[in-house]
Amino acid sequence: MNVAIVVAAGKGTRLGGERPKQFLNLGGVPIVIRTLRQFERSREVDEVILVLPADQTAGFQSLAQQSELKKFSRAVPGGDTRAQSVQRGLATINRADIVAVHDGVRPFVTPEEIDRTVLAAKTTGAAILVGPVADTIKAVESGRILHTFPRTQLRRALTPQCFRFEILKRAYERLSEFEVNGSEVTDDSTLVEQMGVEILAVEGSGRNIKITQAEDLVAGEALLKMLL
Repeated sequence: MNVAIVVAAGKGTRLGGERPKQFLNLGGVPIVIRTLRQFERSREVDEVILVLPADQTAGFQSLAQQSELKKFSRAVPGGDTRAQSVQRGLATINRADIVAVHDGVRPFVTPEEIDRTVLAAKTTGAAILVGPVADTIKAVESGRILHTFPRTQLRRALTPQCFRFEILKRAYERLSEFEVNGSEVTDDSTLVEQMGVEILAVEGSGRNIKITQAEDLVAGEALLKMLL
């Protein structure tokens, strides 16, 4: 069985307003519901765990039923950071083959991208969806350009990021060690990389945007109209 952990525990302060960003409407539908529907259409994911702000978990079951989310199994209260939220979702899994971790505010991932990443993870134990880098990337220190990175070798880390259950579980056992050292864990592969596990890069679409700021929501509305 393959399980997805959809992380939507942020408070969305960068978007302003009283509602967390994951519950803002995109084309009349909450962003997180649009995201969960993509996993509903996935052939490779059997169960979905949603990590939410603690005060949002109790009422989500009825919203899931209204939205006919049959793969949704439970809502879990998140932690102070994204990594801690993933860890809490992971702690509720007793058995799984592949665990796919996805940002709840990436509603434009396709079921096909989800499935390709899950299947790739079955090969080596770890695979993440990546996107192209359009801009030229510079290393900067004290306001000065140090050097330019070859763009052909660079990719943006997207989600889902998929791992064998036992690999991801062992990786997250080291989370507190990273946090004590002050290291920022912004994605799951950061922890897995430290274990020496080969991680496959699965090419994804640039439209798999993360809605974190007001302009992202505007871009998402425009993208939605293009896709309809």
